[in-house]
Amino acid sequence: MQSNCAAALRAIEQEETGSIEAARRGVMICAEMLIKAYGGDPVLRDVSLKVGEGECLALLGHNGAGKTTLFKLMLGLIRPTGGRILVAGEEPGTRGFRAVKASLGFLPENIAFHDAMTGEEVLTFYGRLKGVAAEERGAALDRVGLGAAARQRIATYSKGMRQRLGLAQALMGSPRLLLLDEPTTGLDPAFRRDFFGMVDGLRRAGVTVIISTHALGEVETCADRVAILRRGSLVAQGTLQELIHQARLPVRLHLSVVPGRVPDIVRLFEARCGVTVAGATSLCLACGEHDKLALLGEIAALRDAVTDVDVAAPSLDDVYAFFNDREEPA
Repeated sequence: MQSNCAAALRAIEQEETGSIEAARRGVMICAEMLIKAYGGDPVLRDVSLKVGEGECLALLGHNGAGKTTLFKLMLGLIRPTGGRILVAGEEPGTRGFRAVKASLGFLPENIAFHDAMTGEEVLTFYGRLKGVAAEERGAALDRVGLGAAARQRIATYSKGMRQRLGLAQALMGSPRLLLLDEPTTGLDPAFRRDFFGMVDGLRRAGVTVIISTHALGEVETCADRVAILRRGSLVAQGTLQELIHQARLPVRLHLSVVPGRVPDIVRLFEARCGVTVAGATSLCLACGEHDKLALLGEIAALRDAVTDVDVAAPSLDDVYAFFNDREEPA
């Protein structure tokens, strides 16, 4: 094992770009120009991505964008057609990756357990594979709210309960890297809130978390960075604020206006920002982030005409829509 690791380190140090070497210095995932094709049809195209230790990344994209394929490459279930990927400094699917696998947790999108088994038996099975003590298996069930249903058969579980059980098996073994593919499917609103609180706690404890989800409003609160896949290509990555700046998305000021004064407000602002009349007593101003404070100052002086103002910053939904709707370069 030591000779294999030493050889891998030497190979990493010889990389001309030098960026793969960073995978051993606080980078959990390092992918460069990653390609995966089936029968000549590329599912992933030149994907380059880094995810740091203790970082939460939201991996977004429409169905078929390549998110699950990227997860499979990280897990070593499939091998890349081109490019390279390292997880915790090791190439998935190689001998050096065996030690890394013990520190991974994975929740697939379509979770399936044998109906005749109980929740307790399922975690016993996975716990033995991971070398997890019996006490931790019970704690994992309690953590996802299934302690009382531990001895019930899976056949009696609802979809949400099965999803919780899948999350419990992913959390066993104190993983350093947690890959979650649509983890909140079937969960009730209360547990969805608890789940994202749990993710935030794991991130703070140094666990790297990658979440593929369509629940954009919820993941926005816990994700450090966002990566957006479109038709197999990584079209955007960065913090939410970086992507908002890159997309030049406007801040929207929603004004409640005294009856009869909407035309006056429109004339005052229409030459400087986008104005949309929403009704007889309301309208919306769309402006750049740098113009927001100046406009709010002017609006505050219009107390005889404006009764209220609500500021709506661009959301992750807005960012996602922008990068998926824009035309691809020819």
